[in-house]
Amino acid sequence: MAEQPGPGAPDVRFSLANERTFLAWQRTALGMLGAGVAVLHLLDRDLAVWLLGVVLLAGGGCCAVLGWWRYRAAERAIEVGGRIGPLVMAPILAAAVVVAVVAALASALL
Repeated sequence: MAEQPGPGAPDVRFSLANERTFLAWQRTALGMLGAGVAVLHLLDRDLAVWLLGVVLLAGGGCCAVLGWWRYRAAERAIEVGGRIGPLVMAPILAAAVVVAVVAALASALL
């Protein structure tokens, strides 16, 4: 029979929600990395395409690292019943995606 958590133990649903969020970050990272590799290998070799591919690869790498960091911070906060701060990296990642979209449009139109 499974052990019942004590009265002060965190609810397992919080940890499961944290894990789902972590997996969403990793899924986003894989998508960005795959798109970056595809752009670099399948499209023309001009500066805008190269920039787009590099931004996608860098964004995917940052997304993977940020997801892991955020997962660990949230897990520690769940264990001690504390709070985690605001996500600072999300606006930076969003800006990188905007740069990638602008580069893709510039590459397609020029």
